[in-house]
Amino acid sequence: MDFFQTIMFPFNWLVSVIMVGFHEGLSTVGMPAASGWTWTLSIIGLVLVIRAALIPVFLRQVNAQRRMRLLQPDLQKLQEKYKGKTDPLSRQAMAQEQMAIYKEHGTNPFSACLPLLIQTPFFFALFQVLSGISTARNQGTGIGALSRDQVVQFDESAIFGAPLSASFLHGGEGNLTSVWILTIVMILTMTAAQFITQKHIMATSMPDDAAASPFMRQQKMLLYILPVVFGVGGIIFPIGVLIYWTVSNLWTMVQHRLVTDPRTPGHGGVPRPG
Repeated sequence: MDFFQTIMFPFNWLVSVIMVGFHEGLSTVGMPAASGWTWTLSIIGLVLVIRAALIPVFLRQVNAQRRMRLLQPDLQKLQEKYKGKTDPLSRQAMAQEQMAIYKEHGTNPFSACLPLLIQTPFFFALFQVLSGISTARNQGTGIGALSRDQVVQFDESAIFGAPLSASFLHGGEGNLTSVWILTIVMILTMTAAQFITQKHIMATSMPDDAAASPFMRQQKMLLYILPVVFGVGGIIFPIGVLIYWTVSNLWTMVQHRLVTDPRTPGHGGVPRPG
């Protein structure tokens, strides 16, 4: 077992345990154990558990975005102070003063990425589990907390004629057209949700006069880079992973609007001045 596999092992088990737990519960209440919809709801259950656990982190993220908005005037003054100065000593002094401003306000430009970073090992764990389903079935073994029978059930499960273990590039034994259509629909949905969320973050966390600030440039980069990442990744990942990604992005979109809506008591957004 290599170093990466060693690190991912507990995440793989945790992800598969949660999925199996939901699958067993849904089967107990009468849903077919081998149904693609039973496994789909199990994946959605995994999203709900992980995202619910991340709510405190998300609230810290929103607070960090609020603080980033408040410190923009100080950053703009700093930029004016060092405008046109490109020598190493000036650049170093500017960086030190910028870090001091971040420390004073108790935030940093990377705080907005914290929930995504925390989710990353769980996402890769789900990818490893689902992408290893077919191999485990061929070897007659389980994978993670999934038993051998559950591996076979998952590998044979499908929704709308598209196997959950199939991907855009590897259609598996299902209807290739169904795989392509479902993959494209989910890619478009999760990309749109991510784009809308990022636009809303920019609208609620930045003052009108901060268009040239480093934080705004970072947010604009994320606005266009993340949809590309989702689009490229979408054609590689199994449909089961796309279900997780799509539901997670929709959760983020709704959650951010609810928390930053000025009409919501205790919201984390910052009203625009004026």
